[in-house]
Amino acid sequence: MNPFITIKELKEKLERKKLSTKEVLTFFFNRIKKHNTKLNAIVETFDTPIESGTNQGILGGIPFLLKDNICQKGHITSAASKILATYKAPYDATVTSRLKEAGGVSLGRANCDEFAMGSSGEFSAYGPTKNPWNTDYVPGGSCSGSGAAVAAGLVPFTLGTETGGSVRNPASFCNLVGMYPTYGRVSRYGIVALTSSTDQVGPITRTVYDNALVLSVLAGADPHDTTSLQSQAPDYTKELDGTLPANLKIGVIKDSLEADGINEEVRTAFQATIAHLKKLGATISIIDLPNLKYGIPLYFIINRAEAASNLYRYDGSLYGVRNTSAKNLFDMYLATRHDNFGTEVKRRILLGNYVLSSGHKDAYYHKAQQIRAMIRAEFENAFKDVNLLMSPTLSILPFKLGEFANDPVAMYWADYFTVSNCIIGTPALSLPCGFSKNNLPIGFQFLGPRLSEQLIYKVAHAFQVSTDYHTKTPAGFQE
Repeated sequence: MNPFITIKELKEKLERKKLSTKEVLTFFFNRIKKHNTKLNAIVETFDTPIESGTNQGILGGIPFLLKDNICQKGHITSAASKILATYKAPYDATVTSRLKEAGGVSLGRANCDEFAMGSSGEFSAYGPTKNPWNTDYVPGGSCSGSGAAVAAGLVPFTLGTETGGSVRNPASFCNLVGMYPTYGRVSRYGIVALTSSTDQVGPITRTVYDNALVLSVLAGADPHDTTSLQSQAPDYTKELDGTLPANLKIGVIKDSLEADGINEEVRTAFQATIAHLKKLGATISIIDLPNLKYGIPLYFIINRAEAASNLYRYDGSLYGVRNTSAKNLFDMYLATRHDNFGTEVKRRILLGNYVLSSGHKDAYYHKAQQIRAMIRAEFENAFKDVNLLMSPTLSILPFKLGEFANDPVAMYWADYFTVSNCIIGTPALSLPCGFSKNNLPIGFQFLGPRLSEQLIYKVAHAFQVSTDYHTKTPAGFQE
């Protein structure tokens, strides 16, 4: 069997009984056993009975992995942190339940940056994940294991979570497709929270069609999540016919062509993508978003503030591990957090508590919420003139492990084009558009107004079926 088989292809083989679920599960378990040691993409493989899968349901018999911050009943959900190393989830997240109800089979937990804090996959208590395209390089974060596992053909798809680019980042760095849905489109129930106002679950797949199929399973109202939208989600695969909508207008974000700091190979691949979309019939214009430059500093403030609040609960008294040598309650809190939070998590907690402190809340956090409203208004105004926006997913190429160890702020700025839509809760999809001279993947993204996933998928699918970037696979994982 082709290890890089798509969900669509695998479904057809299972439905026609050219493959059995036992053969499929055995094949991918063997792939994981053979290749995961090179990547550290998977932190635990479940003892899933090979006979457990059936071909009933939309995803019947299709194996998958979940990021280690998505609850799976009866299994450890550690968020790749020492502090939750012993926490066994008492229930399934809603997205976990929906995949199972659709017939999917979970094979385990994918590695990630601790508490989903990172852009590289280097901040995990289990150690860094490596990029299948070149194992000296990062696969992108925080969904590092989710991206690397699909890219290496260890599973056909994974789920990740994103607060500012964590699904699209590894999708871009690993030559995959990653979706950040409209805020509330997918339930957050059973997700270890990072920033509650931007967290969303999104699928990582090989193709746009597969991504639309998985989101169709995940999306929809959930009574367990008060932030979930009450409207019923459509079948996102329905309109994927390989054509662009009539009179499609796409706005190219001005900074993606002119801003300093964009890698020239990324810029060149993006310009070629624009030209290709013109040939397909899209009308292209340049859209200036002057407030986009505030996206990163705004995200810094909101992300750190909400992270500090959400991680306040991890002190040894309720969840996970506890320091047992402390002589009093305060020392137990202090020692538990000191010993079991990683460097990046501590950095964000400290910054978050600073911007939320009584002397700084108005100057930082409240001001950030005002700028958030400005960015939302600017995007809404842009969508009066165009149907979608587009930009490179990331401003840089995949980088070497440890390259930004002494300059984390420089790494944060790579998310220049991904944070703003998360801040305002609008959807975006990253997909492949080329390779560097060193054969490292390059991605670009479509961004749309609220609940425009179906349009985004239609346009992205038309682009993808007219190119072959997504058919390329990493050389070291062919067998």
